[in-house]
Formats: sequence, C-alpha cells, structure tokens
Amino acid sequence: MWAIRSEKIVLENEIFDGYVLIEDEKIVDVVKEYSGDNCKDYRGLVVMAGLVDSHVHINEPGRTEWEGFFTATQAALAGGVTTVVDMPLNCMPVTTTLDALEIKKAALGQQLHVDIGFWGGVIPNNTEELSKMADAGVLGCKAFMVHSGIDDFPDSDETVLREAMLVLKRYNIPLLVHAEVDCGAEILCQDQRTYANFLESRPQSWECNAIEIVIRLVRETGCAAHIVHLSAADALGMIKEAKAEGLPLTVETCPHYLCLTAEEIQDGETLYKCAPPIRENANRMALWQGLKDGIIDFVVSDHSPCTPNLKKLDTGNFTDAWGGISSLQLGLSNIWTTGQDFGISLLDLSSWLSNRPSIFAGLSNRKGKIAKGLDADFVVWNPEESFLLQPQDLRFRHKMSPYLGRTLKGRIHYTYLRGTLAYEQGAIIGQPKGKPIFHRGI
Repeated sequence: MWAIRSEKIVLENEIFDGYVLIEDEKIVDVVKEYSGDNCKDYRGLVVMAGLVDSHVHINEPGRTEWEGFFTATQAALAGGVTTVVDMPLNCMPVTTTLDALEIKKAALGQQLHVDIGFWGGVIPNNTEELSKMADAGVLGCKAFMVHSGIDDFPDSDETVLREAMLVLKRYNIPLLVHAEVDCGAEILCQDQRTYANFLESRPQSWECNAIEIVIRLVRETGCAAHIVHLSAADALGMIKEAKAEGLPLTVETCPHYLCLTAEEIQDGETLYKCAPPIRENANRMALWQGLKDGIIDFVVSDHSPCTPNLKKLDTGNFTDAWGGISSLQLGLSNIWTTGQDFGISLLDLSSWLSNRPSIFAGLSNRKGKIAKGLDADFVVWNPEESFLLQPQDLRFRHKMSPYLGRTLKGRIHYTYLRGTLAYEQGAIIGQPKGKPIFHRGI
C-alpha cells in the first residue's frame, strides 16, 4: 500500500486535507492520517479524479493519418484524462457492425496510454447490428440527424431513430445524437472565407428542431438519449422542461462553445470550424449559465482531428474545410481558465469533467471520482500556474488548435492511471498501460 498526500484532494462533495491510500490499482481509502513511509507528497497541488472524456474521435483503423490510438491517448494523459470513449466515426470501417467493432479491437495493439470504451453507430438499416454490438459491450450508440461529413455514416431520420431506441432500451444503453436537422438557412453573407457565412449556414433552429424530435422519441420509447456537443442556447428551455418531466435525457457541451466566440474568429481562420458552430458571446454566456444550473450535464472535448490539408488553411474557405476542433488534453485548463469569470469551483470542475461523464458512460463503478474501491486514476495539477500554449506542448498527431498562442491557467504536473504514474512534468512515463473497457457497470 502507498499514499498520495495533499491538502486539496477533490472528493465528490468536499475538498479534503489528507491522504488517498492506493493498492493493486484501486483506491483503498481516503483518510486524515497515514503512518506509512511510502507516500507522494503533493501539498500545494490539487489531486483530482482522472478526467473522463466520453466524446473523442480517434479515427483508427483506417484514418490514422488523422489521429490514432497511440497519439490520442498520449494527449489524453497529458491533459489528465485517464478514460476516453471512442466515437464510431471517422474510422474505416465505421463502427456500425459487430465485424467493424472486432476490427477496431484488433487495431488496439499495445497503443493505449489510457483506458478506453467504445460507442457503436446508428445508421439506416443496421438495427440488427445494434443488438450484436450491445452484446459485445459498446457503452451506447450514436446517430447523426444531419450529414456526418462522411458518406459511410449516413444520417438517421425519425423512423430510424425510433427503431434504434427500441433496441437500445432493451439493453439499457443510451442513444447519443448529433442533434441538427437541415431545415434551410438564410445566408446574407456570401463570402465563404468569412465566419459569418458559415455561422449563418447552421442556425440555432437546426439544433432546436432536432432536439424537439429527440425529446418526443424519448417520451415515446423510454430510451435514454444524450445530446452531444450542444451549442444552441435557445434549446435550453425545452431541455429543462424535459428533465423536469423526468425524461432520461442528458446533455453535454464542449470547451469550444464555452471558451470561444464567433466575434473573435477572423476571415479564413478555419481552425475554428466545427459543427454545430461556435456561436456569439451572448450564446456562450447562456451556455455557461445552463451548465451551472445543471441543464447541461457535463463538458467533453469532441476532439475531431484531421490532416492539415483538410482544414483548408491555404484558402481559408469555411465551406470546404473539415469541421472539428482539436483539443484533447486542453479541457481542464480551458474550462478552469474561462470558468474563473463565472466563479466555478474545483468541485464544479471535477463534477463536469470526471464524475458526470463517468456516470453517463456507465463507468461510475470504477471511474470519475476519488472514492474507496474505484480505480486509482488521478490528475495532479496547479490551479494557479499559467502557461502559453505552444505547438510543442500538444500531444495529438497534428499540432493544430485554435487555442495555440493563448495563455491558459491550470498546469497539469502528473497523471496516474490505475495507481501507476503515467505522465510527469511533460513526459510520458513507461510503456502504454491502458486497457479497453466493454459493458457498462462492469
């Protein structure tokens, strides 16, 4: 047995001054006193449960030139993330069949620096495969209500979603939904190098109309549904009402919607393109309030990388550029930095980035908080330390991000995965130690 010492241990409901006791990859207890001599003293630093990022596009197999398990999970470690859940696209094949899931499992090799779960995918005519993937241990399944950006993951209409939800309900796993419906848009600015053109092309009504459909289907089927990457604050009212009704609906948002604004995006700055889009500052403020009020459940990265040429940095054409923000490893620092303006606490941060995502993914029996019997996953960091983000700091494959050049607050010093030091002061320690996770609650 050994211990970690800090006066800032972030538990579920308090900041604790004491020791975390660890043995055989698990947390044995959290105590005030410890007489053993095997102790890491982190007084002056925050010790928090390892982050759980349930929305990561790793793209392996098939598109490892975009990102792969090795680089993505290194980036996770550097960001204090000890568990990720992999999205069913943009890999090839997309994870919409049991065979594709088996191909993905075979591609893991010894590349994982953190633990990883998997989402399956919902597309038209794969209802039978949903049962097979659920039996194999996917944590839930994701659908798009608008074109996904790749033709081998087509969007699902209301009929497809209903059929999928009836299957997923039997397995007690959620449907994740990219909630946008293309209902047209009034585009006043025709210059595709301007952000205004792109923003006008995907108005808030697309999200609101889609979420309205999802809520109706949840009410009809009883299947839990989850809205990924909410950007439209106009939808908060209906989400609040659905939750008050007792419907099993959860919602996430992302750092780029909480930390970035449409007003700051200059012509041709396609690194900022994502779908749904980054909106105006007033919308950002409303999302923060929705998060603080509990209407939005938690925050995840939606790390969606691509090769530099697909971002169209040379032409600056927002229409042609791939939509996705590269930000895995930056969530804690981004949310802590911007959250200072909104009075957030360490308890808020741990809840939004660790505990609630673990509950959603069905992993709270082992991940997401510092408590007896759970995995000894920790991020040890300094909330007062600022740093200028530079390309060499980034661990994901392509050193592109709209956050480069920004001064962030909250530097990560150490990350522990199941009781083993895996990241220390900018360096990955030892060989990959991550493991795949299949089935919720196991």
